[in-house]
Amino acid sequence: MAKKATKKATKKKTARRRASDVAAAKELAASAKKAIIQPDADGEIDDVEAVKKLHDARDAVVQELRKKIVGMDQVIDEVLIAIFSRGHGLLEGVPGLAKTLLVSSIAKTLSLTFKRIQFTPDLMPSDITGSELLQDDPETRERKFMFSKGPIFSNIVLADEINRTPPKTQAALLEAMQEKMVSAGGDDYDLEPPFFVLATQNPLEQEGTYALPEAQLDRFMFKINVSYPSEQEEIDIMRSVTGSGGGALSEVLGKEDILALQDLVTRVPVADHIFQYVAALVRATRPGEENAPGFIKDFVSWGCGPRACLNLITGAKARAILRGRFNASLEDVQALALPVLRHRMGLNFAAQSEGVDSDHVIGRLLEEIPSDKALYEKESTSA
Repeated sequence: MAKKATKKATKKKTARRRASDVAAAKELAASAKKAIIQPDADGEIDDVEAVKKLHDARDAVVQELRKKIVGMDQVIDEVLIAIFSRGHGLLEGVPGLAKTLLVSSIAKTLSLTFKRIQFTPDLMPSDITGSELLQDDPETRERKFMFSKGPIFSNIVLADEINRTPPKTQAALLEAMQEKMVSAGGDDYDLEPPFFVLATQNPLEQEGTYALPEAQLDRFMFKINVSYPSEQEEIDIMRSVTGSGGGALSEVLGKEDILALQDLVTRVPVADHIFQYVAALVRATRPGEENAPGFIKDFVSWGCGPRACLNLITGAKARAILRGRFNASLEDVQALALPVLRHRMGLNFAAQSEGVDSDHVIGRLLEEIPSDKALYEKESTSA
């Protein structure tokens, strides 16, 4: 009898704790909904106050996502940074790691439309962008060709297993990503902002796939690696999925909030020594540079282009805002070095034979490239 009473008390305590967590999440989400960036009476926006509000909103978004997603904190962080930086992400991980659930859940909490495209060998460009169909004009009652929009016309698009479709279809998606519009029948159709593409790749199966060319890989702001969950996270996943789940997701931010945040990112100041550090870091990945480290010349065939610099700076700005700061720091740059650089450098056979991957190379670069502010200020003064 004593054991039964103890079990009942434990169950009640757990239920109360879960109810408290849900209530706290709802309260946090409700407060974030009110945290909309609004101009003052003079039409001006207080950037510092906006950063504080958006930092609170970010916490609410993460809290909501935890209803459905276990772990993956770093992946969530990098996806949010890419969205708020107007970038796109390439997500790589084995099947079954909740990549689709993650993206659809983010779309729900951000009040954005979501479409998933399963890339297959027979997928055509028009299956993505849309095509002209013979239809009845509702105004004139005449039959004519009218453009029917494809799934690309969504705020968030999940391009699942992008490397399983031929280059022609890949190019249609990547062109839309770059131009933010679709061309069909001689007309251009703008994609409604915010627009974000998250493409996935399976690193295990390479047979029957079409690897993305380096020039197209460069269009992705981040390459985000999704790893296996920890033992405790896997246990929590089983409890959540086989149980009642974490409840329905609430909308935390709206489209206008996200667009305002994207504009706010462009106004975040960056110190000169951070620009110099980013330039030094990216240029050090190029084996042809005179000052490139020896291991770069030994293991790297080609390094990162200027777009890597732009993505590092923009990503650092967005990361700073999401952490409640209105200035980008070296820590922000270093935290994003892996997702920004790992898909932009080519390793040679020597690296492959020794088991050296791009993450290892970037890690060594972060250790060797000096990050001392005084050093860059001294160089700038002497110049």
